[in-house]
Amino acid sequence: MAQAGGSIALSGVDSHVGVINRWSVSFTCFIYYSEVFYISKDQVQINSAIRDKEVRLIDSDGTMMGIFSAKEAQLKANERDLDLVKIAPNANPPVCKIMDYGKYLYEQSKREKEARKKQTIIEVKEIRLSAKIEEHDFSFKAKNAIKFLEDGDKVKVSIRFRGREIAYAALGRDVMNRFAEAVKEYGKVDKPPTIEGRSMSMILVPHKNK
Repeated sequence: MAQAGGSIALSGVDSHVGVINRWSVSFTCFIYYSEVFYISKDQVQINSAIRDKEVRLIDSDGTMMGIFSAKEAQLKANERDLDLVKIAPNANPPVCKIMDYGKYLYEQSKREKEARKKQTIIEVKEIRLSAKIEEHDFSFKAKNAIKFLEDGDKVKVSIRFRGREIAYAALGRDVMNRFAEAVKEYGKVDKPPTIEGRSMSMILVPHKNK
């Protein structure tokens, strides 16, 4: 974008329109002149709400139409049976685009829902061991951990030391290491055994190719 004599010469203008959404706050994101403008959906001005003296107008196909009064721009949108939407309120003059705003919001909402469906939710499952765990109990809990890892979940393995059992911390660490070895085909250690207070824990995560 170059500026000369109070006018703006445009070349290679990218007038695509996109939306960025967060879980708690939604923003409409418009890309214009390689700049990005974020506008809260609650603050988007459309049609009769646009009362600027003049606006720079983009047609529905992305063609730059030039500078018009807001009234003239609205008439052109009406001729196409579409909406006039202010996409860059801080530009000078403000930039408006002719579009079907309702259709745009509907299609964007569908894309957001599809994106949420594709998101992977990883849960953290907990397996509790003891420093003097019996072998059959150890095997049973290892099988449970393998199932969790196969499902794509993280596994927190913990040992709670009671009373003087804290003296068996080294034994507890050996149990943890043996447990990690028992499930190594399905997951790996993400956080090695660490002691916090009277508890020891480690985190196992599934292999990426599982």
